[in-house]
Amino acid sequence: MTHTQIIDHGLFQGQMLKEARLETAGLSLSLLNFGAVTRDLRYIASGADRPLILGYQNPADYLENPAYMGVIAGRLAGRTKGARFELDGKIIALDVNEGKNHLHGGGQGLSHVFWDLDLLDAATAQLTYTSPDGENGYPGAAKFTVTVRLEDNAVTYDMQAEVDQKTPISLAQHNYYNLAGGADTIWGHRLQMDADRVLMLDGTNVPSGDIESVAGGRFDFGAERSLLENDPSRLGMDHNLCFAIGRGNSMSVATVTAPDGLRMRVFSDQPGAQVYTAGGMAAQAGGLPGQQLGPFQGICIEPQGFPNAVNCPNFPDVLATPDRPYRQILRLEFDQT
Repeated sequence: MTHTQIIDHGLFQGQMLKEARLETAGLSLSLLNFGAVTRDLRYIASGADRPLILGYQNPADYLENPAYMGVIAGRLAGRTKGARFELDGKIIALDVNEGKNHLHGGGQGLSHVFWDLDLLDAATAQLTYTSPDGENGYPGAAKFTVTVRLEDNAVTYDMQAEVDQKTPISLAQHNYYNLAGGADTIWGHRLQMDADRVLMLDGTNVPSGDIESVAGGRFDFGAERSLLENDPSRLGMDHNLCFAIGRGNSMSVATVTAPDGLRMRVFSDQPGAQVYTAGGMAAQAGGLPGQQLGPFQGICIEPQGFPNAVNCPNFPDVLATPDRPYRQILRLEFDQT
């Protein structure tokens, strides 16, 4: 990436696949208009040029993208039990796309549609998409706007939705982070999280409604530890950790550090984050130069509302209304320790 620009990659499904490229003194980033994908994010401070996320070399590969690399997931990120929920006395049936459940907004969720993509300035791009009433089963129309901004060594995702009737919205930015470039697995990365509880899962990996303390277990990242130290059996994680109640949004909710000290701090206004260590990612060719794509090659930290909140009354609600639009701000800061 040499300068800010939008590049056309050809027609697919009757629409032009476009890529916006942004750059500051510390970071470079590229976005696709399909799936609102962050295709590439690089640390370029002090002459370095290091990939920070996993990605495909061929932009057209994101038209399939079974691992949801780099997408904005929604309308509801995560899994919804039985692909249904009740809203004001009416059963809402959603698209079934993982077993009997609904995952990441459905087969044609926000991660698998074309958005409008515009450059606002040299370091800012904006993606917009209007989801019609009934898309993937969701009630009401929703206009989504995602503004991505680079500032020195930080990137901010400002995710918003305006709706015309009550409907659930909970988005997640789905990068797979590997701060060492992506050639090796993430077991040597260290993780610290301001999270004191974990959502318990049923037999289909959907939150059951039960919440337990992480104290002393393999989901306890209160003190920084390597992923291997916390999970010596390499079971992997695909769990939603709940941020400590009463924390301030100015405090980081998670810190990921590469073996050589490159660090990412995550700031979020959401109640928790799904942490996924990519145990289910299929080994495949086609990654960015020097990267391996496969199990445990990246870690996703996805701030969001609690998955399956529409079926768990004890979870914070994820309902947006015309008078209460949706907004989430995610900020990532990078430095060398």
